[in-house]
Amino acid sequence: MISKGVKQLVKEADALIETISVVDAKALLGNDRVQLVDIRDVRELERDGTIPGAFHAPRGMLEFWVDPDSPYYKEVFGSGKKFVFYCASAWRSALATKAVQEMGLTPVAQLEGGFNKWKDQGFPIVERAKK
Repeated sequence: MISKGVKQLVKEADALIETISVVDAKALLGNDRVQLVDIRDVRELERDGTIPGAFHAPRGMLEFWVDPDSPYYKEVFGSGKKFVFYCASAWRSALATKAVQEMGLTPVAQLEGGFNKWKDQGFPIVERAKK
């Protein structure tokens, strides 16, 4: 039996990280000092689209992409921008934001309610760029 479930982990993460409302995040679109980061699975992006300008960093690779000493490092994470992470409903992004914050990446935040709340508000969505 596990001693701490996902809901408890997310609750603890939420207490330690900044959360940005979808309205505030929409106002940040096009701000060159902010980078939205979509951590959803590639199949979710292909099915549902993504927020315009978001960088895709799959949750399973995030820590490797953030760490400059990793062979998988992505330079975007050394840009000095503020990173706003999101997933479908703000569970994975809470854990991801806490993890990268613990790694020393700052400033970071997560999107309240995730992509689903963004979509429910009728905010802009684009198809995932084909590779």
